[in-house]
Amino acid sequence: MFHRALAIVPCLLPLSLSLTLASLHAEQVGAIDLSDAVVVVQENANTAVTQLLLDEVAARTGLHWNTTSDWPEQQTVIALTSDSLQRSHQPTKQTHQAITAESYHVQVQKRDNGQTIVWIAGHDTRGLLFGVGEFLRNLDWKKGHAAIPADLNVAVAPAYPIRGHQIGYRARANSWDAWTLEQFEQFFRDLAIFGTNAIENIPFQDESHNSMMKYSRREMNQRMSELCDKYDLDYWVWTPADFDLSDEQKRAEMLALHFQLYEDCPRLNGVFFPAGDPGDNPPSLVLPFLEELAVKLQETPPDCKIWMSLQLLAEEHEDQIFNYIDENRPEWLGGLTGGPSSMPLPEIRARLPREYQFRLYPDITHNKLCQYTVPELDPAIANTLGREAINPRPVEFAKIHNLFAPYSDGFISYSDGVHDDVNKIIFSMRAVDPNRDVRDILIDYCRYFFGPDVAEDAADGILALERNWHGSLADNGSVEATLKLWQELEQRAPQLKDNWRWQMNLVRAYYDAYTRDRLIYETKLADEANQVLLQAESLGTDAAMEKAMEILNRTKTAPVRPDLRKRIDELCADLFDSIALQTSVEIYEASGAERGAFLDFVEYPLNNRWWYQDEFAAIRRLKTEEAKQERLQTIATWENPGPGSYYDDIGNPAKSPHVIDFVPSADDTAMQVYTMPATTYWWIDQGQFRGRMSWLTTMSHIKVAYEGLDPAARYTVRVAGYGKSLLRADGELLAPTLNEQGLGGFKEFPVPPALLADRKLVLSWDRPTDENHLNWRERSRNAEVWLLKQPDGE
Repeated sequence: MFHRALAIVPCLLPLSLSLTLASLHAEQVGAIDLSDAVVVVQENANTAVTQLLLDEVAARTGLHWNTTSDWPEQQTVIALTSDSLQRSHQPTKQTHQAITAESYHVQVQKRDNGQTIVWIAGHDTRGLLFGVGEFLRNLDWKKGHAAIPADLNVAVAPAYPIRGHQIGYRARANSWDAWTLEQFEQFFRDLAIFGTNAIENIPFQDESHNSMMKYSRREMNQRMSELCDKYDLDYWVWTPADFDLSDEQKRAEMLALHFQLYEDCPRLNGVFFPAGDPGDNPPSLVLPFLEELAVKLQETPPDCKIWMSLQLLAEEHEDQIFNYIDENRPEWLGGLTGGPSSMPLPEIRARLPREYQFRLYPDITHNKLCQYTVPELDPAIANTLGREAINPRPVEFAKIHNLFAPYSDGFISYSDGVHDDVNKIIFSMRAVDPNRDVRDILIDYCRYFFGPDVAEDAADGILALERNWHGSLADNGSVEATLKLWQELEQRAPQLKDNWRWQMNLVRAYYDAYTRDRLIYETKLADEANQVLLQAESLGTDAAMEKAMEILNRTKTAPVRPDLRKRIDELCADLFDSIALQTSVEIYEASGAERGAFLDFVEYPLNNRWWYQDEFAAIRRLKTEEAKQERLQTIATWENPGPGSYYDDIGNPAKSPHVIDFVPSADDTAMQVYTMPATTYWWIDQGQFRGRMSWLTTMSHIKVAYEGLDPAARYTVRVAGYGKSLLRADGELLAPTLNEQGLGGFKEFPVPPALLADRKLVLSWDRPTDENHLNWRERSRNAEVWLLKQPDGE
């Protein structure tokens, strides 16, 4: 199913909801005071939706609205209604025109007698839920006060039918493992307010348990299903088989777990089985297993289907799955899912028969080593905030949603915590209305969670946090302005100090600014240390290394901005208290360093201090002073090779001036996104890598271009990285005269003089054709490149 256009319906209101439109006219200006409103509901309406409205208004304003099924004559009314239910106060049997499922209409009107009515009309019960969400997002509120725009008149039919997020209760997540059932319920409500209609749990995978988990996996599987049933949200489960399906005992055990789950859950709408990532089973084992599950699913609610993803599958296995679907047309199959490492989404949709749906599985939770790496991310951010940090990326994910959504029937995102909360809201709201302005979505988000007084400024603050991560951190002066904005907001809204969403934005603002200050400071220390190393001949190598190390260690003996560092610690403690966000393995029991434990990397060296320390230890073991001086010269001039020579730290936006095609163009098509230049930010030694930072950043599909070269000079290209480097200069494959293939080893290629006649040179790289059998972490990569002008006579 391709893109469903948003329907803005001129009038979705019933002609006879106890009053005819002839006796009503829309209020044109001002706001409607709802402080003394009464809520009129159907006798058989979903009480959970009504209670959601009452609870959220009371939590924000302290107002406690009364509810009734009788129509008051004078009091301001908030009327909740749904076409699919009989309305006891409706005098006639007329109904309005039918449109799509989950649509709603929220409108302010006035009777001739002056009575104000706020209609929240859902096409069905779920439409009413989302109508209540629209109402709450537009509410102007403070303690003792609630108002709605007098001209509010919004009718919406969601563009995509599947709008969900994965919220897996397991020890691996960076916050959910410690939550109470009440916290889960509130979070489900919050997502529904912004258009989410599906929740996907992880019921089995990863059997580890930690001290923070308050419930067994089986109990939470059932409770989450009950919560979804309560609010009429779809309940999905993600159930990989990360074992060999030919193992009869393990296969039987997994079937038993599935069957138990089906019996436990009052609601189950989708069983998502990744055919790869995790799992390494061929279709010949996967499909019979799913067929057996399908037999048992027939005993559960009839709308529950099995879905498959095609992640990390060999081409022959992809073909086998499509052939099976074409030949058998299985009724148990709901559709396919496209996620990280899947074949291109347009190709999946084109090959999948039309009777099956296609669902996206976007990774909105990770920053690097993921499906959607942050573009132009400075390594100082990548190496300290890591893979799973607090990461509001509203503009990027709004674009990503709209780029791929037209191939799908919607999405259920991959998420492992609350750190991507803004991204969840962006994806949900763009799936309701793909044309919704990003800033408007953020203003609604901030109005609802933080209050109208700070909504616009906080929305701009979130947009600024996203911009903090784009490009050279040291050159991004707006990082300091972003911190000042959030500090001002912190002073203006002290009542929000315990609000976890507020705390997440604050800690990011402080962390970004602190990291930038550290980067600038430590870079200056490194420059100063290199100047000392260049004096090794006069100082003596031991003295030069000792003095250089003293300079580099000032990051510890004379640290920069301890005030910011202290505030980061405080906010991480607050986040653990408020939402159990686990920002440290040692302090807050994070399940792993990669799982959002950014506090453990807040002091990670940004000037290669650890590498210098290890190099100095190795140099002291050299036998001659001449050899020591030579190595210190190489270290000191590493990034500054001298006049007429050039250096690029590939993938580092601050240090790659000659890399071209670094940023994808604004008019990328869906297919181009799969082949655009992409930076890989490597994760080595659990984030405690002691090598050069430049070795942690590589790119693919790039070119390096030089202009204004000396045609009479001789040049050598030097490359550092890992494995092979199949270098071409102006399209000509070059042979290395030095070929060190270990991490950081040098490869050197003399440039044929004939290529320099036009004073230009373009470098590119072929991909090795003999590495397909290797894990991607073991494949060749390039991290740094030099064009070295050789001295005369050499």
